[in-house]
Amino acid sequence: MKITGFTIHKATLRWRDLVFLEVNTDAGLTGLGEATLEGRAGIAEAALRWLEEDFIGRDPAGPEEHWNRAYYRLSRWRNGPAAMSAMSAVDIALWDLEAKRLGVPLWRLLGGRLRKASRVYYTHWGASIENRRTPEAFRDWAIETRKKGWTAVKWTLAAQGSESERIASTCAELAAIRAAVGNSMDLCLEAAETFSVRSAIEFARAVEKYRPLWIEEPTLRENPAGLGEVAAKSPVAIASGEGLFSRFEFRTLLDARGASVVQPDVLHSGGITEIRKIANMAEAYGVEVAPHQCSGPIGHVASLAAMSACRNFLIQEWEAADDAVYRELTDGTYPVQQNGYVELSDRAGLGVHVNLTEFAKRFPFQGSRRPALIN
Repeated sequence: MKITGFTIHKATLRWRDLVFLEVNTDAGLTGLGEATLEGRAGIAEAALRWLEEDFIGRDPAGPEEHWNRAYYRLSRWRNGPAAMSAMSAVDIALWDLEAKRLGVPLWRLLGGRLRKASRVYYTHWGASIENRRTPEAFRDWAIETRKKGWTAVKWTLAAQGSESERIASTCAELAAIRAAVGNSMDLCLEAAETFSVRSAIEFARAVEKYRPLWIEEPTLRENPAGLGEVAAKSPVAIASGEGLFSRFEFRTLLDARGASVVQPDVLHSGGITEIRKIANMAEAYGVEVAPHQCSGPIGHVASLAAMSACRNFLIQEWEAADDAVYRELTDGTYPVQQNGYVELSDRAGLGVHVNLTEFAKRFPFQGSRRPALIN
């Protein structure tokens, strides 16, 4: 089997520009990958085209060899979001191809799954009530969400207001949710790098009594020492890592004790090949893994497959608001959440069949640009 070229599809769903990859072969098999890079779809596409020249004519077998060649030998300028997102997409597609060629689910190639179903949490949960952000709205939304089976949610803290106002509003939201559903849901707080080291510690102490599962990236991810100081003084677990690339950057975070939960993204950290190494390294530090994932259907299932053999897996991010669309545009092959869990497929490869042409037709690419929340 030889690779004949890449086909790239782009779409815009809600606030995200999605970048999908098909790695085509002369045997008629196609591998699916994803290079979604928020606000930088054009850069990700250019990086994929740069990689394509090296992959045409090669046998897709052996994702590890392809990864090492692409990372170490094609250029010494090998890091950063665009390069790593493109590499991740190709790596995912090669794993999908290899499993399809052998007629087995991808998780079987990775060593066999440790669990049939994986726990997931409803991410961007607060976006559904953003225009009526009150404790009462959070209370009602929590009750409705719990009835749908979800056992964990995450939302972004209010970005506006003074430090004391933000802390007070978050505590009010947490109190309302706990009064409504008790401890039947885990609550994860996305701080989006909006605190200083000092204020992050103060925030953590203020929300401790509401037992959040974690506080995510309370201060700048480029400052692992700062995250380490916050983590050492915080009574709440600190999570970080969605913006880190490769095991080398994660080692710096782990050495600094900057997080007790790391969040590599299979679409940015180096694909299935690399995210497994990150998870295994984290295990040696006693750190759990909760993969970042709020992109397209390929990214979601690739991350689940990669985590299938990782014993320190905790929970995975899940863009629940898009479930119905993803189910429709994958002919029902996209996993369904039940009681807070989703099951890995027994179908060959990634186990998901995405109608990429219809996806782009239904949700035309817009090239959106969203400003960061960082102060």
